[in-house]
Amino acid sequence: MKVLYLSKALVVGSYQTKMEALARQPEIDLVAAVPPVWKDERGETTLERAHLEGYRLRVVPMRFNGSFHGHYYPSIARVLDEEAPDLFHIDEEPYNLGAFHAAWHARRRSIPFLFLTWQNLFRRYPPPFNWMERWLYRRTSHAIAGNREAAQVLRRKGYSGTIEVIPQFGVDPASFPPRPTPHARGQVPVIGYAGRFVPEKGLAVLLKALAGLRALPWELELRGSGPQRAELDALAAQLGVGDRVRVQPPLPSTRMSEFYHEIDIFVLPSRTMPNWKEQFGRVLIEAMVSGVTVVGSDSGEIPHVIGDAGLVTPEGDAPSLCHALERLLTSPGLRAELAAAGRQRVLDHFTQAAIATQTAALYREMLGCATPS
Repeated sequence: MKVLYLSKALVVGSYQTKMEALARQPEIDLVAAVPPVWKDERGETTLERAHLEGYRLRVVPMRFNGSFHGHYYPSIARVLDEEAPDLFHIDEEPYNLGAFHAAWHARRRSIPFLFLTWQNLFRRYPPPFNWMERWLYRRTSHAIAGNREAAQVLRRKGYSGTIEVIPQFGVDPASFPPRPTPHARGQVPVIGYAGRFVPEKGLAVLLKALAGLRALPWELELRGSGPQRAELDALAAQLGVGDRVRVQPPLPSTRMSEFYHEIDIFVLPSRTMPNWKEQFGRVLIEAMVSGVTVVGSDSGEIPHVIGDAGLVTPEGDAPSLCHALERLLTSPGLRAELAAAGRQRVLDHFTQAAIATQTAALYREMLGCATPS
C-alpha cells in the first residue's frame, strides 16, 4: 500500500517520528510531502530534517504561506502523478483551500483520500470555504478527528462517513527520556509553560494564581513567543512576582526535552474563546512522558489528555489554579505519584507508535485490506 501524506505540520522535526512509525507498519510504502517552511503568528518554522528513516520526504512548494485558510500546494497534481499512491492522506481541515485543491486533484485521478479536522467549535464558514467543505464531505468515506468534540462537530455538519478519533501526533518516548531527579536547580520547584504567548493560553491566569503563592518557593519559566509578551511582563511586575519569572525564546522541537528536564510542574491554563478552544495540547504529553507533573484547565480536550494522571482546574479560575499548584508545591510525594502516572498514560495511549497503528488500520479499512498477521 503506497500512501502519500501531505502535511505542513511535518516541518517540525519531532513530528517526523510519526512518519517513521507509520513506515514501520506492515506493507506501507510511505511518502511525506512537506513545504520548506510554514509561517504563523510566531514567525517562520523552517523544515527540520530530523527523523527521516524508513520513508521518503518530498519538499513541495506552498503558495500563500501563512494563510491558514488560503494556502495550497501548486505542484500537488504533478506529485500525485509521479507517486501514484493507493491512498492520499491530507493533513488539513476540510474547509481550507489546501485540502480542497489537493482532494480535487486526487478525485480526478480516482485516488481515495481522507482529511483531518481539529475544529472542536461548531462554526459556519462563508463561501467559498463552506462549498469546499461540503464537497469534501461528499467525496471521502473516512475522516480523522483529532479530538472527541471535533468528531461531534463533523456529524453536526452533516458528514456521514467513518470518523476515527486519532490525535494528529503523539510522542516518541526515546526523544523525551524521564528527567533526572533532582534537577540542576536544586530545591526550588520550577513551574513551566511552553507555547504561544496569546490570551487564549491563559498565562495571565497563571501569573495571578502564582501571585497567591508568594510565601512558597517557586520559579516560573515561560518558553515561547507571541504578541502578549509585553503585557505578561507588565502583569508579573504589577503582581510582585517579576523576579521569579524567566521568559526564554522557543526551543527547536528536537531540543524540547532539555526544557522538560529543567521543570517540576508543567501548566497549560488554556481559556476557551469565541473562535478557539484547546484542541489537544501536545505539550502536555511531552511533559508527561518526560516525567513532569502536569496541571491543565478544563478547556476542550485537555481533561481527556490528562485523565487521572494530573490535576485539572476550571478554565480562567485563578484561585482554583492557585490551590492546585499549592497542593503540588507542598507535596513532593503527590508530584512524584502523578508524574509516574502521567508517563505511563502516554506510553499506553499517546506514543507515535500507537497513533501510527491506529492510522494504518484506518488506511487498510479504507482500501478493504486485511490486517496483516
